[in-house]
Amino acid sequence: MNEEFLKNIHSAHFVGIGGIGVSAIARLMLERGVSVTGSDRENSVIIEKLEDAGARIFTAHDASQVPDECNLVVYSPAIKSDNPELVSARERGVQTLSYPEALGKISLGMRTIAVSGTHGKTTTTAMISEILSGAHLSPTVIVGSLLKKTGTNFVLGASNLFVVEACEYQRSFMNLAPEILVITNIDNDHLDYYGTIEGVQKAFTEFAEKVPANGAIVCNPNDPFVAPVIKNVNARIVDYTKENIIVPLQVAGEHNIKNAKAAIAVAKILGVDGIEATRLLALFGGTWRRMERKGSTKDGAMVYDDYAHHPTEIKATLQGFRAKYSKWRIVVVYQPHLYSRTKTLLKDFAQSFGDADEVIVAPIYAAREAPDPEISSEILAEAIRAHNPNVHAGANFAEIENYLRDTITPSDIIVTMGAGDIYKVGESLLG
Repeated sequence: MNEEFLKNIHSAHFVGIGGIGVSAIARLMLERGVSVTGSDRENSVIIEKLEDAGARIFTAHDASQVPDECNLVVYSPAIKSDNPELVSARERGVQTLSYPEALGKISLGMRTIAVSGTHGKTTTTAMISEILSGAHLSPTVIVGSLLKKTGTNFVLGASNLFVVEACEYQRSFMNLAPEILVITNIDNDHLDYYGTIEGVQKAFTEFAEKVPANGAIVCNPNDPFVAPVIKNVNARIVDYTKENIIVPLQVAGEHNIKNAKAAIAVAKILGVDGIEATRLLALFGGTWRRMERKGSTKDGAMVYDDYAHHPTEIKATLQGFRAKYSKWRIVVVYQPHLYSRTKTLLKDFAQSFGDADEVIVAPIYAAREAPDPEISSEILAEAIRAHNPNVHAGANFAEIENYLRDTITPSDIIVTMGAGDIYKVGESLLG
């Protein structure tokens, strides 16, 4: 780890501390004995865990919340430049870094394994962590979810290995210098920033070309979206599709088999025996919000939650559920994420729910965007109806919860799905 950067940080403040990435760096600082403060718009499971670990966190943003003795301010890319805490810190000359910039600083000089791709980053990162930790390689890990074994999104290792989920949004991953790069896949996401799939590919190309000649790029070189990206790279190409999974996985779905193959390929590059890597992978039980079983209703219906928010992810996840629960009725409560994504990919979203017996569409989770009158949950529900007639839009969470309580049966699987806060609906139904 970059001690030259970290050694003089005694007080760190995090703006948007509830974010899955920012919170991981906050936890790193806590484990180093740094005084940690932060702010966010609302409370969450992640914030509660950080408070339990010793962080002082405020709900809402105010310049007075940045401590006088603060050495570093880290902020989420979703935070606007006029945020009062950011403005105050910069006026005082405090070092301010975005989450991706902080990742780059912290990982400088480490053997970085960066896990990129439009889909599967989180699960693949967690699988690699499971294997390398089980093989006693003691990696430091930052993952975009909570690991089941630790309950956190950060693992402090003793070695020089750094396993990190590398996000492509706004070219965030360009702050990293990977020795091993995983590209799980490339798809048409974040088009509000990139504009086209070619724009997405250009960013991945630039990232792949950063991997040195003695490094490796783990990918499917025959994927038509990936092939142009790796055309002129210096590093050797490792085809993860050639790996074999010889034991049953605890996580369902063809997409998770692909993730597992990529994780095994990485482990073998780092000297872990393939059979041992597969054995360790069989112990992997998934992560928070990735086909996560939350419990059951008082009537016996099972409740799951999943982070899928792109058509490809929705299809893959529902195929996994259908394969596992072929005789059950699957009810999906989907919360669209971003007006721009929903509008741009409307046709693809409409065709993504074929494995669901019923679909309930919640209001769109706006995140960083202003409302767009040209798209709504009702418009999406109508588009889905052309492919799956058993669909309707819910006006709010309370209405959806009441509807589910009135209609679910013991033979139902309820899946809350989306990158926002739709998991709250499922949690409210638990018996």
